Amino acid sequence: MRPMLIARLKSFLTRFRDSTRGTVTVETVIVVPLLFWTLSATYEFFEMYRYKSVREKASYTIVDMISREQTNVSTAYVDNTKTLFDDFTNDRGENQMRISIITYNSDDDEYAIVWSEVRGDGPLDELTDDSIKTRHDILPIMGNGEHLIQVESYSEYEPQLDIGFSKAIGIQTRVFTSPRFAEQVKCPDC
Repeated sequence: MRPMLIARLKSFLTRFRDSTRGTVTVETVIVVPLLFWTLSATYEFFEMYRYKSVREKASYTIVDMISREQTNVSTAYVDNTKTLFDDFTNDRGENQMRISIITYNSDDDEYAIVWSEVRGDGPLDELTDDSIKTRHDILPIMGNGEHLIQVESYSEYEPQLDIGFSKAIGIQTRVFTSPRFAEQVKCPDC
C-alpha cells in the first residue's frame, strides 16, 4: 500500500511540474513587490551616495579656497565659507562644518591645533590639542612644523522612500590639504 501512495504522489508532482496550464498570478504576486522594492532601494542608495558626493566636492572646494589664501582670514571669512558650503550643497537641511589648521611636531611625534572653528549645528566640536595629538590613523604623514588645513562636514540624510530604514543617516566628510602660497593660514580672531 505504501509503494502505491508514493507512486501516486510522484505521478502528481511530475504532472504538476510539467503542466503548462494556469496563469502567472502567483509569480506576479511574488515578483512585482520584490521588483518594486529593488528599484526603490536602488534609487534611494544612489541618492544617498549622490548626497555624500556633493558634500565631498563642496568640502574640496572650501579647503582649496582656504589653501590659496595669502593673508589672514577672519571669523567673517569662516562664516561665509559655511554659507558657500550650504549654497554648493543646495540643501534645505542643516549642515555643519569644521575648519581646522593642524601642525605636526616630529620631536614629540604629535599633532597640534593652530586654530579650529565650527559653524552650524551638529555633533562636531572645535578640535583641541588633546583630541588630535596622536591621530595618526586619520591624518597624513607630515614634516616637522608643516601645517595642514582640514575641512570636515556633517549632515543628516533623510531617506525619501521607506525601504526598510526610515531614520536619518549621518553623512560626514573629511578633506585636507597643505597651504599653497603661504606657510600657514592664520586667523587672529579665531
